[in-house]
Amino acid sequence: MPRRERVMRMSVEQPLWRALAGYRVLTVLYAVGLFATAYDRFPRPWIAVAYYCVLFLWTLATLPRVANAASCTRAFLAVDLALAVTGILLTPLADTHARIVDGGPTLPSIWTAGSVLAFAVKGGWRWAAVASTAVAAANLVERGGPARDTVHNVILVWVASIAIGYVVEVARASERTLARALEIEAATRERERLARDIHDGVLQVLAMVQRRGAVIGGEAAELGRLAGEQEVALRTLVSGGLVPVSRVSQDTAQGAVVRMVDDEADGEREESGPVDLRSLLAHWAGSRVSLAEPGAPVLLPAAVAREVAAAVGAALDNVRKHVGEDARAWILVEEEPESVLVTVRDEGPGIPEGRLAQAEGEGRLGVAQSIRGRLRDIGGTAELISVPGQGTEVELNVPKQAERARGKAESR
Repeated sequence: MPRRERVMRMSVEQPLWRALAGYRVLTVLYAVGLFATAYDRFPRPWIAVAYYCVLFLWTLATLPRVANAASCTRAFLAVDLALAVTGILLTPLADTHARIVDGGPTLPSIWTAGSVLAFAVKGGWRWAAVASTAVAAANLVERGGPARDTVHNVILVWVASIAIGYVVEVARASERTLARALEIEAATRERERLARDIHDGVLQVLAMVQRRGAVIGGEAAELGRLAGEQEVALRTLVSGGLVPVSRVSQDTAQGAVVRMVDDEADGEREESGPVDLRSLLAHWAGSRVSLAEPGAPVLLPAAVAREVAAAVGAALDNVRKHVGEDARAWILVEEEPESVLVTVRDEGPGIPEGRLAQAEGEGRLGVAQSIRGRLRDIGGTAELISVPGQGTEVELNVPKQAERARGKAESR
C-alpha cells in the first residue's frame, strides 16, 4: 500500500522571531526620527549620522538573521549587541552633557532592546540576563552614574528580557512534550493497525491449521500443535511488544517537527472517490452467510468502506471459529439519513459474560482491534449484543461523512 511522509511543524517561538524582525525595523526608524528632530542640538552630529548609517544598513541586511533560531547565530548576536553597546557609549561624544543628564535618549534608543530580546528568544533567560547586563553597564557608563531614570530603564529591560527568555524555554519544552506524545500516539495506532492485519491473516490461518490438524490426526496433529504454539507467541508479540515508531519528533530551529508515515496518501484516498459498501460486502455472502442490503447504492469514502468490510470479515471469522465452519450468519445493511448501520448476527451459543475482557487480556484481538479498533479509527462505533443461548449481534455504526480520526488531528 502506498506510504508517504508528512511533516508537521509546531513552533511557538516562530511568531516571536517575526515580531522581533518588525520591532528592529520600526525602532531603527524611531531612533533616526528622534535624532532628526533634535539635529541642531547635537554639537557633533556627524558622529550620530555615521552611527545611524551603520545601524540602518545593519538592521536591513540582517533581517534574515532574525527569521529563526538557526540563522540567528552566536556570532551575529555578539556583533549585534556590540553595535548596541557602541551606540550607547558614543552618545556622550555626539550629544551634550546637559541633555544626557536630563535623560535624553541614547543614539540607538529602544533599538537596543531588540538586540537583548534576540538573545532571549535564541538562548533563553540566561542569555537574556547576560545581554541585558552588558546593556545596563553601558548605560551606567554613558550617564556617569546610576540615575533614577537610567536604573528604571535598565531594570525594565532586564526583567522583560529574562521573562521572555523563560517563556521561550517553557514553550520549547512543551513542544518537545507534545511531539513525543504524538509520536507515542502514532506508534500505538500503527501497532493496532498491524495487529488487525496480522489477526485477519496470519493468526486466522494458524488457528485454522491448528483445528484441522487436531481433526486429521497423525503428523497433521503435530503441525497443528506447532501452529498453535506460534499463534500464541504471535498474539503475545502483537498485543505487547510490537511498537513501530511511525513518527519521529525532533527539536529544530523552527520548532518541534513531527514526521508521520501514512498508510496511503490523502490525495489517493480522495481520488478513489466514494465506494458502494454493498459491493465490498458481497464478497462475504454465500451459502452460509446471507446478505440483506438496500436497493440503492450505499456510498461511503473508499477508506471507510474498506474498514467496515474488514470489520465485517473479522466478525464472520469469529463466527466460524467459535460457532463452527457450518454456522449460519446474517449481514444486514441499513442506510439512515446520517449514518450506515451494518449488523452481523449468528446463531451460536452467545458470548459468556466477561469472555471478551479475558480474550483481550490473552492477546486475542479479534473484537478489540479488528472490529472495535477499526470502527473507532473511522469515527464510528461497534457494539456487541450477546445473550447466552441466543447468538451474537455485532452492530457497526458509521457516520456517512466519517474520516480517519488521526487524519482530523493532523489537519489542525
